Amino acid sequence: MNRELMEALDILEKEKNISKETLLEAIEQSLIQACKNHFGKADNVHVTIDPKTCDFSVYADRTVVEFVEDPALEISLADAQKINTNAELGDVVKVEIHSKEFGRIATQNAKNVILQKIREEERRVLYDQYYGIEKEVVTGIVQRVMGKNISINLGKADAVLSENEQVKGENFQPTQRVKVYILEVKDTPKGPRILVSRTHPGLVKRLFESEVAEVRDGTVEIKSIAREAGSRTKIAVWSNDPDVDPVGACVGMNGARVGAVVNELCGEKIDIINWDENPAILIENSLSPAKVIAVMADPDDKTALVVVPDYQLSLAIGKEGQNARLAAKLTGYKIDIKSETQARESGDFYDYDEDEEYEEYEEDDEYLYDEGEGEEAEAESYEDEE
Repeated sequence: MNRELMEALDILEKEKNISKETLLEAIEQSLIQACKNHFGKADNVHVTIDPKTCDFSVYADRTVVEFVEDPALEISLADAQKINTNAELGDVVKVEIHSKEFGRIATQNAKNVILQKIREEERRVLYDQYYGIEKEVVTGIVQRVMGKNISINLGKADAVLSENEQVKGENFQPTQRVKVYILEVKDTPKGPRILVSRTHPGLVKRLFESEVAEVRDGTVEIKSIAREAGSRTKIAVWSNDPDVDPVGACVGMNGARVGAVVNELCGEKIDIINWDENPAILIENSLSPAKVIAVMADPDDKTALVVVPDYQLSLAIGKEGQNARLAAKLTGYKIDIKSETQARESGDFYDYDEDEEYEEYEEDDEYLYDEGEGEEAEAESYEDEE
């Protein structure tokens, strides 16, 4: 039994998480490569390794000939009969090769083959490990700031938090622990390249899953998330159990659950609303905390007219149009918000019938928000508000 080799393989298996079978395969390849370097060819070389004892043997198939022209492939009759007394001309005999006979260069090349295989397996194991937790939240330690990017150690590999995935206003110091969302894991020759984020909406979802048992077990579903990182997030939740209040479950007693998420996001405000299949009710909920008089939604065009009391117009739009923007992202509708007075003057609103979910309306450009609209739409809202 080759105890030294077995102990070495056991240590590598534990430390590098590389299977013993893979290491034995690397040793086999290295021995074949050493034979090739020593004899010039290795097509007739066979290596056998016992995985239980780690004993190995190297054999070369050689043809018995009267006159040897190629020692790597042929053997004389006299030498063949020393191995097998019944050997005759034209037979193929197995000749054992002792690894001690290899020269320094052949031995060094064999060593390099094993080291290269170990490095490749290390990269593969790391890639598989982190690829398996892609789209998950992990805790890392800030290593160093590289220009505008931040290097974060995740344990066995370093991740990159790029400038675009950082929340404005958040400053991290070396050795600080931080939770990040794994965006993507790429396989590269130098090992896995891991990209992480602090701005992705998935970070909020995963944090709620870790804090709220009902979300984790599927009783409460997070149907939609709209986020402006560092400022505000709106999430729409739905309960599969009529006895469970989805909003209350996410908020927790005295706001403990949502408070833990807010603390992790450095004070980012979070609005939790009830999801509804009826788009009009969903849009009304999404504009919370503003009160809504009427919602006229067109599910085909994904547009909606929302009428709010005159004194609630600024609240519905939000600071710099944020409330309306997030509501549009959350619901997927273009939302046209008008005060009650504006709606009556334009003829879009007369008497609201609670039983009528959808009404035809003439689209106006005032307070029109959707995911793609930016400063121009915000400017229109403030100009009309003034």
